[in-house]
Amino acid sequence: MLQSSSIDTDKMLMHRIASGDQKSFTVLFEHYSKMIYPFALKLTRSEELAEEILQEVFLKIWLNRQNLPEIENLGAYLNRICRNYAYNTLRRIAHENLLASELSKQMTGEVNNTEEDVIYRDMERSLNQAINGLTPQQKLIYTLCHQEGLKYSEVAGRLNISSSTVHTHMKLALKFIRTHFVRINSLILFCWLFK
Repeated sequence: MLQSSSIDTDKMLMHRIASGDQKSFTVLFEHYSKMIYPFALKLTRSEELAEEILQEVFLKIWLNRQNLPEIENLGAYLNRICRNYAYNTLRRIAHENLLASELSKQMTGEVNNTEEDVIYRDMERSLNQAINGLTPQQKLIYTLCHQEGLKYSEVAGRLNISSSTVHTHMKLALKFIRTHFVRINSLILFCWLFK
């Protein structure tokens, strides 16, 4: 069970953070990141994903800081956010891997159906359009991560930027590509996924 002084310290920090105190947020981050990172690592078995989830958890805390004083047990709250982000991230990756696998099958010629070939070419054309619509930095980072298979840390080293910058650009690039597919090819994607 948590000691009373720990709960009081958390409450004090949460009230200060709610009023915009960045130093208190840093103290909170330094204390709880030691708990959240190992938990995210256990759930994802990936240092890169655990780091991404850690950043997302504390970004959410900062963006919703006005609600912090209402939280009774901060540790449990942070664990729940971490678990939700981890499951959502793993679900997204599984979905992306399924799509990549299907695209790979198409590219290797395992499916010779003319209709499916047309759909594949349309999807590939739309993907290229979406990639070309990215900012130059997003396009470069997307290409290095998704087409060359580099890890975020490798891309960061190659481009001399931080891993969090790579993560931010990838997140924006993937969001743009998803939006592009929904807007342009929702019917084609629907038909292809549910053939």
